Amino acid sequence: MAPHPEVTIVHSSDLHLGTDDSFSDRDRLANLPRVLAAASEVDANVVLLAGDSFDNHRQPVELLERAARILREYNKPVVILPGNHDPLTPDSVYRRGGLADVANVSILGLNVGDAVLFPELELEIWGRAHVDYSDMSPLANPRPRTTRWQLAAAHGHYVDEERDPNRMIGSWLIHREELLAIDADYVALGHWNQSTPVGNGEVAAHYSGSPEYTGTVNVIRFKKDGSVEVGKAKLP
Repeated sequence: MAPHPEVTIVHSSDLHLGTDDSFSDRDRLANLPRVLAAASEVDANVVLLAGDSFDNHRQPVELLERAARILREYNKPVVILPGNHDPLTPDSVYRRGGLADVANVSILGLNVGDAVLFPELELEIWGRAHVDYSDMSPLANPRPRTTRWQLAAAHGHYVDEERDPNRMIGSWLIHREELLAIDADYVALGHWNQSTPVGNGEVAAHYSGSPEYTGTVNVIRFKKDGSVEVGKAKLP
């Protein structure tokens, strides 16, 4: 039998591309090529953007077309989870500018289902996309494992407590018991600007943080011996 491959994934989130700052002339897509360059530096097999890649849907089509071109020219797999800032509404950025037509880009819930399979890597990546601005449970109904490696992506606020059935508004909460129910090798989280692990360590669950604030991306290595290594890489 062929040996198992080693898999390297770069996890980032909350790029907030297209932030409208009328008092600045900075490039509103600047974080995207920096994240992709960091992924190239570590020879990542897949880049995962775990929500809020775009700041809002009020983006000109020219900006979206340029983002699509940057992703196309990267020419390696990129998986995007829509978050609470860029959900899959009818006017979503992902439905305009050709982003969903880029061959190497998988947008969970749009041009693929809730999961993307990479048979050559023995890997699956799944996540529940935000489809509108209403509340949802990002890690509800976990996907049963079908491959050697599984990565779960979720965009929401982790709370280290059990779900309160009397709470009316959830604010996209991820509860302790939901995290512990996941049979994934790594849980890629988005929604927080800081980079930090969460939970008790029983499940490898990390926020990558916004590259705008952290200056880093998370680097996950699924090793040939079955171990998982989580580190960071600096943006160029």
